[in-house]
Amino acid sequence: MFQHLLLPLVILAISPIPEASEDSVLSPAHEELEDLDCGHPELSARIMGGSDARPRSWPWQVSLNHGGSHICGGSLIAPSWVLSAAHCFVNNGTLEPAAEWSVLLGVHSQDGTLDGVQVRAVAAILVPDNYSSVELGADLALLRLASPARLGRAVRPVCLPRASHRFAYGTACWATGWGDVQEKDPLPLPWVLQEVELKLLGEAACQCLYSRPGPFNLTFQLLPGMLCAGYPEGRRDTCQGDSGGPLVCEEGGQWFQAGITSFGFGCGRRNRPGVFTAVAPYEAWIREQVMGSESEPAFPSQSPGLQSGSWELKDENCTIALPECGRAPQPGAWPWEAQVMVPGFKPCHGALVSESWVLVPASCFLESTDSPPHDLDNWRVLLPSRPRAEQVARLVPHKNASWDDTSDLVLLQLRAPVNLSVSPRPVCLPHPEHYFLPGSRCRLARWGSSGPASGPAALLEAELLGGWWCHCLYGRQGALVPPPGHPPHKLCPTYREEEKENESSWSLLCQEEGTWFLAGIRDFSSGCLRPRAFHPLQTHGPWIGHVTRGAYLEDQLAWDWGSEGEETKTQTCPPRTEHGACGLRPEPAPMGLLWPWMAEVHVAGDRVCTGILVAPGWVLAATHCVLRPGSTTVPYIEVYLGRAGAGPLPQGQQVSRLVISIRLPRHLGLRPPLALLELSSRIEPSPSALSICLHPGGIPLGASCWVLGWKDPQDRVPIAAAVSILTSRLCHCLYQGILTPGTLCVLYAEGQEDRCEVASAPLLLCQTQGGSWVFVGIALQGSRELFATTGPEEAWISHIVREAHFLAPSGSLYSPPEGSNLCPLDMAGASGSSSTVLFLLLLTPLIQD
Repeated sequence: MFQHLLLPLVILAISPIPEASEDSVLSPAHEELEDLDCGHPELSARIMGGSDARPRSWPWQVSLNHGGSHICGGSLIAPSWVLSAAHCFVNNGTLEPAAEWSVLLGVHSQDGTLDGVQVRAVAAILVPDNYSSVELGADLALLRLASPARLGRAVRPVCLPRASHRFAYGTACWATGWGDVQEKDPLPLPWVLQEVELKLLGEAACQCLYSRPGPFNLTFQLLPGMLCAGYPEGRRDTCQGDSGGPLVCEEGGQWFQAGITSFGFGCGRRNRPGVFTAVAPYEAWIREQVMGSESEPAFPSQSPGLQSGSWELKDENCTIALPECGRAPQPGAWPWEAQVMVPGFKPCHGALVSESWVLVPASCFLESTDSPPHDLDNWRVLLPSRPRAEQVARLVPHKNASWDDTSDLVLLQLRAPVNLSVSPRPVCLPHPEHYFLPGSRCRLARWGSSGPASGPAALLEAELLGGWWCHCLYGRQGALVPPPGHPPHKLCPTYREEEKENESSWSLLCQEEGTWFLAGIRDFSSGCLRPRAFHPLQTHGPWIGHVTRGAYLEDQLAWDWGSEGEETKTQTCPPRTEHGACGLRPEPAPMGLLWPWMAEVHVAGDRVCTGILVAPGWVLAATHCVLRPGSTTVPYIEVYLGRAGAGPLPQGQQVSRLVISIRLPRHLGLRPPLALLELSSRIEPSPSALSICLHPGGIPLGASCWVLGWKDPQDRVPIAAAVSILTSRLCHCLYQGILTPGTLCVLYAEGQEDRCEVASAPLLLCQTQGGSWVFVGIALQGSRELFATTGPEEAWISHIVREAHFLAPSGSLYSPPEGSNLCPLDMAGASGSSSTVLFLLLLTPLIQD
């Protein structure tokens, strides 16, 4: 959250360094004068979005080291005193010992011999009594050096402002430090001091920006003593490792320290300027701490003319910066679409991500060799609205591109940057914590070197599934579902049109508040005609940013999770089978999608039966419901999934298929109770249409069971009635002479006997202890207590439906005992009378729900 609080990645091994030579310091006669003459660098020359500073241009800048590593910055304010940030030294409410810290003065590059650099031990660290955490203010600290610094051309103090000092809003000031050049991207060797120009923002304008939800969906309340500097459009800022460093402004030829680098929400993000501790309000505290020292900081008076600078009104409106990427005139007309032409290879489609860089699949150029071609002179990149092809200067493949499909990426640098004031425009890229909301509107865009795309497919609309569904459908067994804010393993769209054959490769573009993000790249291992899973791009944002130093990584724009929102706690998925996921149903289930495997089977337009999806192309139903007695012809049958009642759900949630054949097992002398319906085409997995798990016999141990059907066959709103499964012996005794092999009996919970009507043949389902839902049976004609199970038909179902998900055998079987009559005479033929059943329950254990 507060990037500037994190420990930096810039590491420096420090060894004792001799004091600077006499040639590099002022004479004692000048030392006292120079102590008062603050804020005068020797040179007048001028982080994230910054540049290398010239040597001795910021002579008050110091490096604070702990354990031999650079941790924070600071500023020399007097020969024996350094000003920095409190959060650099307070860990879990405890102030770290001063003896563990050292101060480097006169540093320019932190790599090399460090000639002329002075090293001082720290005698004391002082922080305000009211400091507790960075977001509550008072984030400053004073360090008393064990011995005074020798002032010279490379080591001089900065001026401090008095409490009455006023810095005009809009003033261009400068921040310096050795921190990251962008988020999680350390300053490269030789670790030269960086400088960046930042504009002071007024309190009202800054609070306006921070009152708008942004990165991490957070807002922030500024407190007295805080100062903002930066730009609404971002891209220039201090970053991790710059904490404690100075923000200085020039007035009348002198440099005053206006602020201390404190914290920020990310680095250089749009509408999130850096927050600094204002120095002027702490004049009295600083004077009190240094009182009696041999040398004290200088607080020069501000010119009266400068105090009358421009001031911001408290009610002044601020300007919210809009994204500079991801704007398309219409879906399908992508102004970032790039086509890379390489001799000897097919054209490769990718995306423009900055003025100078194009992102494409590495597999376009790694198909026949382990290394990409190095002769780039004949490479060309075609961009929209550009009359001439662009030349390529450099190729940077992802380090894992040759063996990891999720990293199938390469960046191409153009020889000359393109003008983004007109088309083309870059696409936005997501930060690692970006959370594409379930239901996000997405489109497909050309990606890679496949054949030509058909027109309608290029405009194909899709909506993202929730993270739980996507992970459980395609993720690894046993892995936890990543919560929002963590990079997902997959992104899964569900399409708003029926399946159409298309062999093109695609990337996934998702829209937030009118801005398009490159969200994912095709998962080539999915094997689907239309990609159902994409590798997310979130994890590659830092790599792209590090290489390009200019790609448009944009903050999340949409945060409306709806009235309830998706579960943010850690979740897990039920076990997977050899064929993939089955029997998934999140708790709590989304409204309208309670039972994603439950089908409506419409027979010849005059009756509707329940059915259950057992594989992407097959539905199991009751034979008596789909075939008329004595009929040998196959009726016209339509199957619907993703419906909750006669009224349709919103478009995109329901699918329908025709039945092209009915398969029956061969039972001598008996009409089989179960029928397999072959669908006209596959139904790919989604929250509205998902295969159920099957069980080879009996009830899984520890399972809870329900009868699933409709209360009213006209409205067809699914209703579940809790049941217990009677033991095999008790079921046989109650229904002697009428049971066929594989039939089992249920006992309804009190008051639930009449919840489901029987004409449509309701279903019997159980949930295993592992979380998977299992189909057990279909009600026999005219009965709500007797169910035909799948156990006896396991071999037949597995032979016809190769993708049927049979779980490992477990539980109790329900075939009646053979060789003896174990039933009392008065129990035979009890036909399920309530009094008899209740009496028997006292004698015979049940498998309870």
